[in-house]
Amino acid sequence: MAATRKPDQAEWDALAARSRSEARRNQSLLIAFLVTVSLPVLLPYFWMFTISVSAKTGGVESIVLWKSSAILVPTIVGIGLVNAFVGDRMRKLYAAAAIVVAAVLAIFISIGDELHLGNYVFLHNSNFVQDLEGRRQATTESQFPSVWLAFGNSLMLASAQTVLVLFVSTLAGYYLSRFQFAGRQAFLQSLLILHAFPAMTLIIPIFLLMYWSGMLDTLTGVLLVVTTLELPFAIFIMKGFFDAVPWDIEMSALADGASRRQAFFMVVLPQVRVGMLAVGVFAFIKGFEEYVFVRTLLFDKQNWVMSLYIFWVSDDIMGVDYGIVAAVAVFYVMPSVMLYLFCQKYLVQMNIGGIKG
Repeated sequence: MAATRKPDQAEWDALAARSRSEARRNQSLLIAFLVTVSLPVLLPYFWMFTISVSAKTGGVESIVLWKSSAILVPTIVGIGLVNAFVGDRMRKLYAAAAIVVAAVLAIFISIGDELHLGNYVFLHNSNFVQDLEGRRQATTESQFPSVWLAFGNSLMLASAQTVLVLFVSTLAGYYLSRFQFAGRQAFLQSLLILHAFPAMTLIIPIFLLMYWSGMLDTLTGVLLVVTTLELPFAIFIMKGFFDAVPWDIEMSALADGASRRQAFFMVVLPQVRVGMLAVGVFAFIKGFEEYVFVRTLLFDKQNWVMSLYIFWVSDDIMGVDYGIVAAVAVFYVMPSVMLYLFCQKYLVQMNIGGIKG
């Protein structure tokens, strides 16, 4: 029987080189695909920011939008390629910084004379609508409140909703994961049904409940509504994270003399901090961007939130100066963007694990 010939070193090197070549090709194709499908999402945000810092009364030149996109899109792609292919942390940082500096220089060279911050007048002038050309005769009743009032209301609403959702969903998720009780399965099924139920169909009943309870046109009423609608999904998600925590860890703490409360706070809760962070981020963004119920339940301008503010700005001055509308939109999305940038390292690690019924 003939002996099987072993490949020599040259053949091994050829196989390794082919494998590396295929891996680079597949990764390049994946990056190209991701860039292609991301462009329809990224371009509107690029254009929104460009309009906010370049549009003047009467409009913005389309060539400015295309020039900025021709610089910003390759910048994002370049930073993505650096993160994908550069392994050393310092080299990655230097390369990304070089790309950003080059992009900034290209922006100032190509469209620098078009850039200005005049559209951000709403940050310090609450009567900016009346100061626009053609609106100087606007009545007092149409004056806008300060954007900082709406921003503070939005932050308060989103922060309070985040705290309530985290508190209730964490305790409820732990109880559903660790205890057996009558009706538990039906309760779990009702959580999914409530989450799938279209909230728009509840607007009229909720409006009547808020009116009868005296909470119509109050931020507290809106807070209770949006928190209630967000809780079913948050509870189900937190239950999945608690299901992924082994019983043995908790039982070991109890066997060592810890109380059930101590085992929960000191042993179990740290194991689900990524889930709590994810639920908190999603709850904050949901509360900050809420529009349907604030539009339905709030009337007084002192109760405006950012979604109402940008709606009325768009309705009032879109035909006069849409650069200001874009600037308000940029200001509106900044908290969500900053929150995601700070928390993305943890969000991408989120793993719900096996959700047991």
